[in-house]
Amino acid sequence: MSTTAAETVASVQVRQHNAITNARYEMSACEMDIVFALLSKLSSNDKPGTMYLVRVRELELLTGRQWNYKQLLDSTEQLNSRIYHIEDKAKVLQISLLASAEYLKGKGVIELEISEKMRPYLIDLKSNFTSYHLQAALSLTSKFAKRIYQLVSQWKDVGHTKTYTLDEFKYMLNLKDPKGKEPEQYVAIANFQRDVLKVAINQINEHTDLRVSYELLKSSRAYDRIKFYVNAQEPKQLLIPFELPADDAKAQMASKHLESLGIVEPKLVQEILQSPKHTEALFGFIYKLKTDKIKADKNPGGLFLKMQGLR
Repeated sequence: MSTTAAETVASVQVRQHNAITNARYEMSACEMDIVFALLSKLSSNDKPGTMYLVRVRELELLTGRQWNYKQLLDSTEQLNSRIYHIEDKAKVLQISLLASAEYLKGKGVIELEISEKMRPYLIDLKSNFTSYHLQAALSLTSKFAKRIYQLVSQWKDVGHTKTYTLDEFKYMLNLKDPKGKEPEQYVAIANFQRDVLKVAINQINEHTDLRVSYELLKSSRAYDRIKFYVNAQEPKQLLIPFELPADDAKAQMASKHLESLGIVEPKLVQEILQSPKHTEALFGFIYKLKTDKIKADKNPGGLFLKMQGLR
């Protein structure tokens, strides 16, 4: 995987040693929705100059979030104005993500044009990132959170990491020089917990698909080892899974919606997912539920089924 490509759009959120340097912001939820929608439409077969149409209504139905005109304008302006720096041995490239964003009034459509020199990086990103990993890259502002997220992601199917010595763990975070030439950072365990571990864990639990905790272990009287516990969780921001074909992505999101409503009976789930009418109604129902246009605090799943004549 080209780390340069991924880190460019993730704003150096993955590996801090990369040569790209613009890493001082967190994307808003609206910006992220637009980027994920754009990536879902992007193909390696697209010709230069291809325009990508993002339909606001479709975006809202898929994600269950409502964006007003000003929020969308502000988001595309931010995406259009940020400059990324891509550096290798031969050159330094300064580039923005978008070349233009045009709003078609009265149609609820945004026409996006990407910067052509950014195209190969976006294609590479789509090929090598999942939506969950990209969300983490775009949302985690702590460099320690980014590194710990990478580490614990490798152990999520196990439920816990191996036990690391604090020395080897600090080497991974670049807080201690294996050669001993640079002074060790956060020597005091209280400062290490407060400024590194707690900040990182809070960000990971707030912004990603993982819920993480840690345990510090002692030998004699001093802490000298650390172990992480990791479980999957549903991210607070529902993501467009851009890495899947459009129909598969929509089916996956519909499945997540049904699960959130407590509709899990296999036969019933299959009946809904195989019906375009029921699936579209499901997206509309979730959107209205999240924007308070439908009130169903006690049993929203039952209400949906009743409305569709399935109960």
